[in-house]
Amino acid sequence: MGHCCSKDFDSAPSNGETKAGGNGTTGNHVKPPPSPASLRPPSQHSVDPNNNTYTTSPFPSPLPAGVRPSPTPARKFKWPLPPPSPAKPIMAIMRRTGLKKQKQKQGTIPEDREGAAEEDGEDEEMTALDKSFGYAKSFAGKYELGREVGRGHFGHTCLAKAKKGQLKGQEVAVKIISKAKMTTAISIEDVRREVKIMKALSGHKHMITFHDVFEDAKNVYIVMELCEGGELLDRILARGGRYIEDDAKTIVVQILSVVAFCHLQGVVHRDLKPENFLFTTKDEDAPMKIIDFGLSDFIRPDQRLDDIVGSAYYVAPEVLHRSYSVEADMWSIGVITYILLCGSRPFWARTESGIFRSVLRADPNLEDSPWPAVSPEAKDFVKRLLNKDHRKRMTAAQALTHPWLRDEDRTVPLDVQIYKLVKSYVRATPFKRSALKALSKAIPEEELVYVKAQFNLLEPKDGLVSINNFRVALMRHVTDAMKEARIFDILNVMEPLSYKKLGFEDFCAATVSPYQVEALEEWENIAKIAFEYFEQEGNRAISVEELALQEMNLGPQAFSIVKDWIRTSDGKLSFLGYIKFLHGVTIRNTNAKQR
Repeated sequence: MGHCCSKDFDSAPSNGETKAGGNGTTGNHVKPPPSPASLRPPSQHSVDPNNNTYTTSPFPSPLPAGVRPSPTPARKFKWPLPPPSPAKPIMAIMRRTGLKKQKQKQGTIPEDREGAAEEDGEDEEMTALDKSFGYAKSFAGKYELGREVGRGHFGHTCLAKAKKGQLKGQEVAVKIISKAKMTTAISIEDVRREVKIMKALSGHKHMITFHDVFEDAKNVYIVMELCEGGELLDRILARGGRYIEDDAKTIVVQILSVVAFCHLQGVVHRDLKPENFLFTTKDEDAPMKIIDFGLSDFIRPDQRLDDIVGSAYYVAPEVLHRSYSVEADMWSIGVITYILLCGSRPFWARTESGIFRSVLRADPNLEDSPWPAVSPEAKDFVKRLLNKDHRKRMTAAQALTHPWLRDEDRTVPLDVQIYKLVKSYVRATPFKRSALKALSKAIPEEELVYVKAQFNLLEPKDGLVSINNFRVALMRHVTDAMKEARIFDILNVMEPLSYKKLGFEDFCAATVSPYQVEALEEWENIAKIAFEYFEQEGNRAISVEELALQEMNLGPQAFSIVKDWIRTSDGKLSFLGYIKFLHGVTIRNTNAKQR
């Protein structure tokens, strides 16, 4: 099992004395791990429950593009030397695993956001950047700025008191971002996007409340709700490193609730960790709020992102592969849940490059103490989030219906995943729809709780749903973020639903994901039962050409692969062929086979 370890630096600053630059580090030499109470490297937004001030991580940042080091509880090792920069080892790992650095629309992802100008070329350096955001310039007239309580990469956080308006007399947190550090167009857009996201999502009960944003010649000021209960990390440490299951469920449900909302709006957080969840008060049962959208981004339903950002211990494998979507957040929630249940990290190494190797290659240890005492449902929950194949992970809405968390009195949020799956289903051939319908019939009843909940959220009329049901359901949750992420564009490719309606049986067939079903422990039995249904109702003679070209949209180069899926006795799909057909074949895999 990977154990958690943390670093402490000589001459660590006291509150209000954090040095500027980087992550606010003050030294390079590592001492033996200190007492548990001091092992709290929180984000710049958080409030220390003991002294009501913000603190920031004492860790240096030797990580690649935007990746933040992120310590968590348990301390077993001491590091005699500071970890080396992982940039070269990480690139070597990527080369060995066939990973290639991809391009953004703006160009190559730089290894450091502040060094992005090097990637953008010399021309941009010669161009004066427009650092006017169009925000109000009346901050000083509305708020009395208090002491600095935290400092991060691009700015610092202060307490403030409102002098007028609806918040008059109330304390707030103000994130101050220096315009001098906005050295590229990318860094300017990062700030603009963070404000857009916070403003759009502010209505959710587990989202930090955004109050206002201002600017002057030197800074941007983001005014937010002040949470005085400290970080989730503080609570974990206070409990000796882990939660009992019932208390862990309460935490995980709140995380999933707000993340499901973000994903429906087309926002991927990209930096989920215990440090980025704050309790509103010091009460034991205080609700949590998610913070820090500085690394977040809008993402269209079928889009893949390629820049490496996040925190080392929580980063998903596909992020390191530079091709990911909202499923990366679900991996991070899996890591958080693992820590809550056992008090140590699922992936650990002495250097960040070692952490990344562990994330890419190692499996989480669910055998050693205390895991034998953890319920099978909890372990299954963790396994289904820490699956290295992002297609097999549960969505946030699905996770809320998992047997470990299931509560009939809790409303399940609408899941944008059903839009993606229904889109594919209504555009599929009758042969593919028959294959999916057979699979849906074989799924155990308890696994259909999520599907039934999603169907009911569409408010079927006479047991049927049309494209209008999907549109109305989205409109019920629409925000500016959803518009920015162009979520409604998915309705345009669901055009076939304009001329037909889906009953629950078809909806179930449409929303079943073969990859997620394959992640179930009962997969082998489900697959056999599904094939029996398919033999009875959908399997027919099919040629190699039809299977490759029409059914799977592959070229002639795939003929040599799919011919093995067809039985020579009757020209129908074999059991293996049926399973392969459900999953599909990519051109990349096809070319690999030919080589």
